[in-house]
Amino acid sequence: MAINRDIKYVNRDFTSLRNSLVDYTKTYFPNTYNDFTPSSPGMMFMEMAAYVGDVLSFYVDNQFQETFIQYARQSQNLYDLAYMMGYKPKATTAATTQLDVYQQLPSKDLGGGNYVPDYSYALQIPEATPVTSNLSGSLQFIIQDKIDFASSGSMDLTTVTVYQTAGSVPTYFLLKKTRKAISADISTTSFTYTSPIPFSNNLIVNENIIGVLDIIDSNGNEWYEVDYLAQDAVYDSIKNSNPNDPNLSSDTNIAYLLKTKQVAKRFATRFLNKTTLQLQFGSGNPGDTTEELIPNPDNVGLGLPSEQDKLTTAFSPTNYIFTNSYGIAPSNTTLTVRYLVGGGVSANAPASTLTILNTNNVKFINSTVANTTLASQIFGTLLVNNPEAATGGSDGDDINEIRQNSMGNFQNQLRNVTFDDYVVRSLSLPPIYGTISKVYASKPQSSSNSNNTLDLYVLSYNDNKELTTATPALKQNLATYLAEYKMINDAIGILDAFIINIGINFEIITLPSYNSDEVILKCISALKVAFNIDKWQINQPIMLRDLNILIDNVEGVQTVKKIEFTNKTGENLGYSDYSYDILGATTNNVIYPSIDPMIFELKYPNTDIQGKVVPL
Repeated sequence: MAINRDIKYVNRDFTSLRNSLVDYTKTYFPNTYNDFTPSSPGMMFMEMAAYVGDVLSFYVDNQFQETFIQYARQSQNLYDLAYMMGYKPKATTAATTQLDVYQQLPSKDLGGGNYVPDYSYALQIPEATPVTSNLSGSLQFIIQDKIDFASSGSMDLTTVTVYQTAGSVPTYFLLKKTRKAISADISTTSFTYTSPIPFSNNLIVNENIIGVLDIIDSNGNEWYEVDYLAQDAVYDSIKNSNPNDPNLSSDTNIAYLLKTKQVAKRFATRFLNKTTLQLQFGSGNPGDTTEELIPNPDNVGLGLPSEQDKLTTAFSPTNYIFTNSYGIAPSNTTLTVRYLVGGGVSANAPASTLTILNTNNVKFINSTVANTTLASQIFGTLLVNNPEAATGGSDGDDINEIRQNSMGNFQNQLRNVTFDDYVVRSLSLPPIYGTISKVYASKPQSSSNSNNTLDLYVLSYNDNKELTTATPALKQNLATYLAEYKMINDAIGILDAFIINIGINFEIITLPSYNSDEVILKCISALKVAFNIDKWQINQPIMLRDLNILIDNVEGVQTVKKIEFTNKTGENLGYSDYSYDILGATTNNVIYPSIDPMIFELKYPNTDIQGKVVPL
């Protein structure tokens, strides 16, 4: 007959387990064993059992703790948990800087004393061109975007100055372009496939891996990186030309249009640790071009054999997002992988040290001039420099950064939910698609049902860094970009904010012994800094009290007698045509913006700030 034993499960450390074993023996085996002295054989076995129990309990607790990202300590577990929460840890972070790239061009006489650069000698520098440091070591940066000295626009400005003259006639012009560069070197590896392997994994082991640059197969097809294999759409750039979009091609300031396209050849990456990057490919049959899980609704219920098996799959909205193959599995091909390595704290190069440009792939736009003596001289004028130090290089995420970034990413999940989400995402539009300079998000003022409706008021800069309305091409690129991050039931309107140009008049009393003209210039300089357009946002009010304090703190100023703002209008004068009742909008020393989103702009600070010294 079975005997019910009273087993206690709350004892988990060595002492409590040993005491529990002693009590168990005394209760159920009182006549079998009763020597509980520390040196007895029975106590030896009970302590050994308690020891094993304590060790097992420790590892159970530790492994359970490792399943929570707040408490996990093992790097492998932290990496796994981070990916589960949608965050990709960084093994290393590249430093970035702006490069000034120069080229000389001979002059060309258009007649009538009109001399311009001869762009037939313009050079083209491809993206990922290496630039190395003139300091000892092997520090290398690569240019992120290609450089075409023959093209210029507000988003890709070419600065042209006269470099050399013969008398009053220009003989050479100096062209300058600015490009972002990152601290990286390009490494290459390859993987060969014969038969397709579903969800195949390949590892890249290297120090300081930044990420994959591109993957090209034996047939010249590009494989696209996605965040997860179920994602079958990626962003694509097409040149803004008449064949691609005749309605937007006239906008020469936008070089590329942002589009989305479906890709079957795709892969996902994840870091297993700081030195190992895993590439994972899909499972689909390369011969299956449909890659569909979606049954044809017209055939549902008809009893067709080809459709009956699909009826076992629920008709879920996710079926229109995901596919059953998660991308194509590579087969009968060799994949050539180019990836970036570098970064780290040591990559934060000082200013004026990135001066050596690799010219192996640099070429003339007009190939017919390439072999001339002049072309050789022009090629030698190509120079590069970083006027400011490179910043941002770090040695990757540490344990605490992985924890915090993962939890923050899980909360956000790359979705635009709040107004701030839309503002930040709009400002993050890649520059090749145009640049949004100012953004303001609000609910529509006239909509009766605006719960899921959002208006984005945007502005951009022109070549002179003056505010201007966004072009139709820029707005379309922004709409395409935001569509991938917005909630499915959100409706977004992209509108122009109003630009209100202003002038400033002020009167001051100066301290004795101070030069009045110098004090006025200092006040104007302080106001120029305060009204630098980078510091102003849409619907930001003007705080008159702060401006009074600003001028009052200028050396030599005794008292601010008056400071007033005027509205500057008239397109013939270079201003916005929109007028604004500044006096009527002023309350309690604050000039408030209008209900319709607008921004104050001091467009011509050299002429629109007027100061005067008045007697005491």
